[in-house]
Amino acid sequence: MRIEHIAMYVNDLERAKDFFVRYLGGSENNGYHNKATDFHSYFISFDDGARLEIMKKTGMADDPKHLNRTGYAHIAFSVGSKEAVDELTERLRKAGFEVISGPRTTGDGYYESCFVAIEGNQIEITI
Repeated sequence: MRIEHIAMYVNDLERAKDFFVRYLGGSENNGYHNKATDFHSYFISFDDGARLEIMKKTGMADDPKHLNRTGYAHIAFSVGSKEAVDELTERLRKAGFEVISGPRTTGDGYYESCFVAIEGNQIEITI
């Protein structure tokens, strides 16, 4: 068994798509639009077969307490080396994204960097 994809709703679908393609090496599909429900989505595919579905639908509400609730905490991407973590972290910092930790080695041995990216959601990059 494997996870087929992970999905997240966003407010700015095009900006989210561009982020995952530009900074994390994803490839987008042509997108989908259900005119009856005003639902829009893209699947972003990554080299190892992982897929992320980003979605937008009229009427969705943001949870202002998103960092203090149960549920998904972040999405992690492996970039292959400490040098790649360092390089991408600096690239994201220069692009104006908020780096909230790292690069660092955590207590459980991960070399990682965490930043806030798409609409306040946390992304982790690791070896």
